[in-house]
Amino acid sequence: MLLGLLWILLPLIVGYLIPVRQAGIRQAIDQGVGASVYVILLLMGVSLGGLEDLLGQLSRIGTTALTLFLVITPINLLALAWLARRRLARRKSPTDGEGSAAPAGKLQAMLGSLQLAGVVLLGVCLGAGAHLLDWHLASLAGTLATWALYALLFLIGCQLRNSGLGLRQILLNRLGLAIAVTVFLSSMLAGLIAAPLLQLPWNQGMAMAAGFGWYSLSGILIGDQLGPVLGGAAFFNDLARELLAFLLVPLFVRRAVPLAIGYAGATSMDVSLPVIQQYGGITCVPLAIVSGFLLSLLSPPLILLLLSF
Repeated sequence: MLLGLLWILLPLIVGYLIPVRQAGIRQAIDQGVGASVYVILLLMGVSLGGLEDLLGQLSRIGTTALTLFLVITPINLLALAWLARRRLARRKSPTDGEGSAAPAGKLQAMLGSLQLAGVVLLGVCLGAGAHLLDWHLASLAGTLATWALYALLFLIGCQLRNSGLGLRQILLNRLGLAIAVTVFLSSMLAGLIAAPLLQLPWNQGMAMAAGFGWYSLSGILIGDQLGPVLGGAAFFNDLARELLAFLLVPLFVRRAVPLAIGYAGATSMDVSLPVIQQYGGITCVPLAIVSGFLLSLLSPPLILLLLSF
């Protein structure tokens, strides 16, 4: 089982070891990540559509995702609120001139999240149609998704290596590090609590909580290891987290910086960053990037490690 874990992690490690300095290649890597995510989510939807008793399975996905969300969210928020009080984070005003582009960025990010959910639903429709016609696409979709996952992990490794953050920058940003550790510990506790509620082993419950909002990756990794039903639940749980983060950032970033940045999870370094910068100011950007980078770096190996037990 550990050999399987190392085999899946190998593309991520290889990608992280490759420095890329050319802007054109970096852009191609970013485009490759986006394309891979769409392909894998479509294939995950096809696998879901090919299941027997599809409506019942979709009901299970919704129930599992809702249970995860209702357990993880309050525990994350309470832990981050405690950190905010402990650190006495300063209130900062947005920098002048930064407000013009952020609302569009926020709307665009939310539409992008819903677009990915639409890709999964399209795949479900395709898989269900193929199942009715007795076309055996589900097994083929699973095989293709596995190989696409290897490619995605390699490209993500390249992205993380070339994000511009050095180890010194990360370790010296104590609040960013504290936010990431708080999200990690509270999410693992929530996963342990959710596991018996979902009738899952402890390690699977923790793995379901280890996406930290990175829905496009958590759903793929969980689905590859535990099947499309739990993969779909992980996807929609982390998608709901990101959408709620867009609402919480404007409300709390001035009063409780760790709470606003921390709940955005892994997305604080990319998708949620424009909203954080708009409402929290430029001083919040380093915190968001460090916290999001650490959680993004931790999520894939942590999910795979937990599922190897």
